Amino acid sequence: MLPMSMLRKLLTASAASVSLAIGLSAGVQAQSLGTPVNENQLQNFDLIAQPDGSGYPEGSGTARQGKAIFERRCVACHGMNGEGTSANTRLVGGDIQSEERPIRTVGSYWPHASTLFDYVQRAMPADAPKSLTSDEVYQVIAYVLNLNGIIEDSLVLNKESLMQVEMPNKDGFIDSSQAL
Repeated sequence: MLPMSMLRKLLTASAASVSLAIGLSAGVQAQSLGTPVNENQLQNFDLIAQPDGSGYPEGSGTARQGKAIFERRCVACHGMNGEGTSANTRLVGGDIQSEERPIRTVGSYWPHASTLFDYVQRAMPADAPKSLTSDEVYQVIAYVLNLNGIIEDSLVLNKESLMQVEMPNKDGFIDSSQAL
């Protein structure tokens, strides 16, 4: 009988071998996967909101305005106060310094407000992505940032003020452009 540690190593090596074999065989077929990107889809890549302010659309909003939109479009998944209906939908609180599995929320984990803006603009609400106007995105983002105590509810969030928002975890990531 094999010791437990040796058995684990053997099972891990076997799983890795099978995964490698599947990956190599899939590579042969991968040439026929996907579809070419059309011009309209390509233009969407220019609209990615960046920390330097590029990619932000015109528009504005406050947390006070965002509360009504949040209650109408976001509460089903994120709860009335951003507490979420599961760990994956929680927007407020959390602690990334936890020894256990950290709860990653907008207030505890996200390094840039632009990342939040871009995500909401592209993927939210989950049942109707890209259905919010630019003003509504600014308003909802302002509300979520306010729930986390990051901005005041009266701050008018727009492309200029969004660049000035300092997230609590702004130093928690390495800028990939400066990593080399």
